[in-house]
Amino acid sequence: MINALRGMKDLLDNDGKLYKFIVETCEEVAKNYGYEFCETPKMEETGLFKRSVGESSDIVGKEMYQFTDKGGNDVCLRPEGTAGVVRAFIEAKFDKAGGVKKYFYSGSMFRYERPQRGRLREFHQFGVECFGESSVYEDASVILMLSEILNKFNIKTTLKINSLGDSECMPLYRQKLVKFLESKDGLCEDCQRRIKTNPIRVLDCKNDHCQMLLKDAPLITDNLNQICSNEFEKLKEILAQNGVKFEVDPRLVRGLDYYCKTAFEFVSDEIGSKSAVAGGGRYDRLVEFLGGKATPGVGWAMGIERIMEILKQKELPNVRNGIYICALDNAYVNDIYKIAFELRKEHKVEVSYEAKSPNKHLNLADKKNAKIFLCIGEDEAKNSQIWYKNLDTKEEKRINISNLKGEL
Repeated sequence: MINALRGMKDLLDNDGKLYKFIVETCEEVAKNYGYEFCETPKMEETGLFKRSVGESSDIVGKEMYQFTDKGGNDVCLRPEGTAGVVRAFIEAKFDKAGGVKKYFYSGSMFRYERPQRGRLREFHQFGVECFGESSVYEDASVILMLSEILNKFNIKTTLKINSLGDSECMPLYRQKLVKFLESKDGLCEDCQRRIKTNPIRVLDCKNDHCQMLLKDAPLITDNLNQICSNEFEKLKEILAQNGVKFEVDPRLVRGLDYYCKTAFEFVSDEIGSKSAVAGGGRYDRLVEFLGGKATPGVGWAMGIERIMEILKQKELPNVRNGIYICALDNAYVNDIYKIAFELRKEHKVEVSYEAKSPNKHLNLADKKNAKIFLCIGEDEAKNSQIWYKNLDTKEEKRINISNLKGEL
């Protein structure tokens, strides 16, 4: 027997339903904020991610599914969603057209790392990206959108925010940080490498000894210029005015190189130790990095598997859906099949092709979580009727088949 590859899982039955529920809930909220669907390829040129995510990131350094295809092209399976959406935005020449574009997407991402709970080699994200809007109000809007989604899932989270500064204040801060880091002995191998490539990522190190050495490190929030400082204060003001609680975390840097100004994460302890279930921020330089006209951008991504892990621990409301239609005698299977064909133009309909007792049919309808039960037996057939039962309200009645669509 051939099994799925390690770190890659099927989405069947309840997992499939839960996945769809999460994506559809996210889509509904994103649309209300003016975002539209987009889809980008799962495979891209490797250079796209090296230039966007950054050579210094663990994703590029250790985790990409990278290979040379039969045409000799250096390609990889996408490790994250933003870079592909930015590439599509530039390729469609929207960067030159001006205006604001807002997109949402969902689907598979791939990282070659050790599989563990809530972390797979093929995993799924839902994300949003906004291009052409530089106002901090949009930073606040994407955070409010994500907060609303997590509230719909009834997931308890802590929102952490930070400002990473801009191209003026970040280089000065980086110099201070490097000077501090070079004065410390005992930093781990990854941190020592990052000092030369992207020193701000050292603050994100999970090594306890490194964190102890970093306790007095200079913080970007103390080194913001006036513009970045004012925008960060405005962001906090907007969030507070709209009832969103937050913590300022001056060590929050995110795992990707392209962020500037606003950075944020929603952290939950409902799957063990505190871990981010979603996060994002502003990336005003990324479009230009990838060859487009300088265009501001902001967005976030949510790990769907982590949301699934949390929701599996909760008792979700059982929402019945659709129609189960059946017959008590094989003579009436043709009749119910014809009725189902018409009903399927407007409703989800499950047809039983076998004649069974009413109780057996009702048990099957219950297992399939149907809302409406329809059945034809001898008495119903004589009177051109069908037996109707609402499995939520328990209401029962006979309905003339000619009036069925109107009754439903």
